[in-house]
Amino acid sequence: MAPAAATTDEDFEVVIGLEVHAQLTTASKMFCRCSTDYSGAAPNTHVCPVCMGMPGVLPVINKRAVEYTLMTGLALNCQIPERAKFDRKNYPYPDLMKGYQISQYDMPLCRNGWVDIEVDGVKRRIRVNRVHLEEDTARLLHRADSSGEEYSLVDINRAGMPLMEIVTEPDARSPAEAVAYLQKLRQILRYLGVSDANMEEGNFRCEPNLSLRPRGSNAFGQKVELKNLNSFRAALRAMEFEVQRQAAVLRSGGRVVQETRGWREDTQETASQRSKEEAHDYRYFPEPDLPPLAITREYVEELRRRLPELPESRRERFLSEYGLSPYEAELLTESRSRADFYEAAVKAAGGGKRAKLVSNWFLSDFARHLNAAGIEASESKVRPEQLASLVVMVDEGKLNGAAAKHVLEEMFAGGRDPEEIVRERGLSVMEDEGAILEAVRKVIAENAKVVGDYKAGKPGAINALVGPVMRETRGRANARRVQELLEAELKG
Repeated sequence: MAPAAATTDEDFEVVIGLEVHAQLTTASKMFCRCSTDYSGAAPNTHVCPVCMGMPGVLPVINKRAVEYTLMTGLALNCQIPERAKFDRKNYPYPDLMKGYQISQYDMPLCRNGWVDIEVDGVKRRIRVNRVHLEEDTARLLHRADSSGEEYSLVDINRAGMPLMEIVTEPDARSPAEAVAYLQKLRQILRYLGVSDANMEEGNFRCEPNLSLRPRGSNAFGQKVELKNLNSFRAALRAMEFEVQRQAAVLRSGGRVVQETRGWREDTQETASQRSKEEAHDYRYFPEPDLPPLAITREYVEELRRRLPELPESRRERFLSEYGLSPYEAELLTESRSRADFYEAAVKAAGGGKRAKLVSNWFLSDFARHLNAAGIEASESKVRPEQLASLVVMVDEGKLNGAAAKHVLEEMFAGGRDPEEIVRERGLSVMEDEGAILEAVRKVIAENAKVVGDYKAGKPGAINALVGPVMRETRGRANARRVQELLEAELKG
C-alpha cells in the first residue's frame, strides 16, 4: 500500500536528477550493419556476430549516430570536446552476451549543457551533465511453463541499437519539474529528428534519481533510482510515490537505502529491485577495439548550421511574427510537423495577414479531424496549400463557415481540392439576392410566433429565423446578409 501523504514541502526538499536513454533513428546499429527496423520482427532475426558478442569480431562506429548525438548536444547548449572515446562497461547481466557494454565514461561526446523549463509560472534551469553514446542491450522475455517453472528468453534484435544517454545534474525540485524536463527533451529530440522518443514503445526510457533532504540543507540525501517507467504519467506517479515513501522512512527515524526500485503499475507503488551500482562496480576501461574520436571545430559548426529552428525559438517567433496568443503558439509548435504545416499554409494563404485565420481553422476543425484519426498534420491527405485555399475562400466571402466545415470534412477524407468540392456540390456563396430574399420571405411566413416575438420587442428572436433561411439556401447564403434582409423585412 502507498504510504500516507506527507507534507514534504514543509520538512524536506526534493532533489531529482534524470538519466534518459533515447534510441537513435539510424538505419543500422551502433557497431554493425544490422538493420534497426526490428519492430514486429521475429526474435533474433536482426542479428550478426558483432551484436551477438561473438569472439574475434570487431565493432565499427556508426558515423550517423555520432552526428545525431552531437546535434543533440548542441540543441541542449552543451560544450563539444575536441576528443572523445568509447569505454567498456562491465557487468554480468544476461542481456549483455559478451559481458560488457560499449559506452562512454570520462570522455563523452557532449558536456555541460542546460535546458530551461517552467512549471506553474516558476522557471528553472536544468543543467545537463553529459550526453554520450552507447549500444543498447538485448531484451529479456520472462516466461513460465505449464508447471509454473519460470525461465527467461533472450531476444537479441535490440542488442547493439545506438543509444544516446542524457544525464542531468540533480536540479529538478519536484516530480512536476522532472516531467516538464522530460517532455521538453522529447520535443527537442523529435524536432531534431534523431529519435522517435516514444516512451510507450521503449525507445525513450527515463530513470529518475530521487532523494530528500531537510529543507535548508545543502547536503544530498541518499538517492534511489526508479525504473520501469513507460509513460510520463507513470514517471510522475512513481516519483510522487517515492517522495512520500522516503519522507515516511525519514520521519520514522529510518535510513533511505541506495537502491534501484521499479514502478509497479498494478499496485501504484515502487518495489526494490537491486542495490544501486557505483561507477567502480562497472570496471570501466578504454575500448581497445575503437580509436578515440577527434571532433574538429569546423565539423561542429557545420552541424550547428544544420540544426532546425527549435521549439522555444519558433514559439517566440510565432508570437511576434504572426500575432498569435501564447496558447496558440504553444499548440502550433508542439511538433515540428505541425509547425511546418502551419507555416506552409500561412505562406500559401498570402502571408501573415491571414496567419490568425489559418491558426483558427488549424486548431479547431482541422485539429479535430487529426485527433480523431490519431495522426500528425503531415500524415493527413490535406496539403497545406489546400487548407490555405479553404481559409481564403471563407475570408473572401466566397464560402460561408458552415459550408466550409463540410468541405474540410471531404478534403480530409479524400485529399481533394476545396474548389473542386465547392464546385461539385454547388456550395459557393449565393450571389442572387433575389433568391435569398425569396427564402427570407418564405421563412417569415412560416414562423408567425417568432415574428410576433420580434415585433413585441424581443430583438433576439430574429436569430431563430437565420438558421431556417440558411437551410432554405442550402447553406450558401451569407449569414450576415441574411440577418440584414430579415431585419429589413420585419421592420418594413
